Amino acid sequence: MASPFSVSVLTLVLLIGVTSACNLEKLASIQFGYSGAKGPDSWGSLNPHFAACASGKHQSPVNILKNETVTNGNLKPLTRAYKSANATLVNNGFNIGIRYDQNVGVLLVDGKNYTLKQMHWHCPSEHRINGEQFAAELHMVHLDNDGNFAVVGILYSYGNADPFISKLKAALDKLAKERCGSDEEAHVALGTININHIRKNSRKYYRYMGSLTTPPCSEKVVWNILGKVRTISKEQVEALTVPLDSVCKKNARPPQQLNGRMVELYDEMGDD
Repeated sequence: MASPFSVSVLTLVLLIGVTSACNLEKLASIQFGYSGAKGPDSWGSLNPHFAACASGKHQSPVNILKNETVTNGNLKPLTRAYKSANATLVNNGFNIGIRYDQNVGVLLVDGKNYTLKQMHWHCPSEHRINGEQFAAELHMVHLDNDGNFAVVGILYSYGNADPFISKLKAALDKLAKERCGSDEEAHVALGTININHIRKNSRKYYRYMGSLTTPPCSEKVVWNILGKVRTISKEQVEALTVPLDSVCKKNARPPQQLNGRMVELYDEMGDD
């Protein structure tokens, strides 16, 4: 298979919106990791297209300080409408993710529809709450018709196994054993999956404007970090990291400076 920390062309299509075949070929050859010479501190110098990783002022992830968030009464509950759809479990090299073969549903943000394109995990978490880093974080990546991103982030602490990830156990085990040709990526067909239980009502979430957390670190991404922390088992975290290259097994970008940005809070219950 391609180097586990190579940027795949399809991932770039989804996360960058690049349409030039030439640009895609160039970007697909760029590698990055989470330690060493190609770690997060060096991303901005790996390729001109990744410059925002170093020069951007609205980067993600961030450390959310509860006492510095601003309650916004104009924020609405996160409306998510998903349906069953065919999906594929993929080793992107730098994370394990799920891609959908068809329209699986939408996220409504400020009256605009964002279509769910893919979801992937980071272990440990990228976002932190009051400095606390969690065991894992799920990113549900949505895209609108204008090429803008909105991401729903779900944090996990160690505890009971997550029911959704439990359904993926056989596929994760197979992915860990997958061996591909030099020009192929490891993937396992999941068939039809239902993610509706991930859509549980969000009574509390944090909203801020940030960026993609992997190169090219493009900005103007609407982040929605759910206040409800879910649980994940140590075995599940291991399953999400075993297939990755050694420099990507801990695939969390360090927190970035807010640089004056406001983190808003939606709290249906009005509590902390």
